[in-house]
Amino acid sequence: MAMIPQIQQVVVKDKGWLSEEEMVDCIAVSQSMPGVIAINSATYIGRKTNGFSGAAAATTGVIAPSFLIIILIVSFLGMVGENHYIQGAFVGIKAAVCGLILISAVKLGKQILKGPFQWILAVAAFLAIGVFGITAVWAVLTGAVVGILYNTLWLERKNREKEEDNGKANHDTGDHVQCGKELFSGGVMPDFPAGRLPGSTF
Repeated sequence: MAMIPQIQQVVVKDKGWLSEEEMVDCIAVSQSMPGVIAINSATYIGRKTNGFSGAAAATTGVIAPSFLIIILIVSFLGMVGENHYIQGAFVGIKAAVCGLILISAVKLGKQILKGPFQWILAVAAFLAIGVFGITAVWAVLTGAVVGILYNTLWLERKNREKEEDNGKANHDTGDHVQCGKELFSGGVMPDFPAGRLPGSTF
């Protein structure tokens, strides 16, 4: 999660590989899948921009440096792990990471939580995981099912309203046509002033 702001900066603003909405979809998919979000995001973005080869290159590019750096850090900490400077550095690093995660949550919230339905799901997931101890996998799956049901019902409602509006418009058009037929029935044109048509102001 701490890497999300940096990923967004590079992918959306610097390179323009994804739009803001596509980046939100990427984060949602990456977060719901097993594994580190940075690796999942790299695979998603690589596949989106350059197919399978892009996914392989992006995944390798993220894994290889992290793998080597972690090995070096673990070896280094094994020698100087009790050093109070190192311990102090980690206290600051962990606090900064919490700030990065909070920034990510705020940015995602602004992009995703745009209505009561999204807020209800977000609060429900927070309570389910944080209070009742439900695993994140079940929270994500439940959110997916509820979202499908909500979207299906919403689309059905919009389609029904559209059909009703079209039916009303057709009914009004039919009334106007019927009125015209009655007006000109019998083959006799009404006596309009010369050069003027019904409804004309000229």
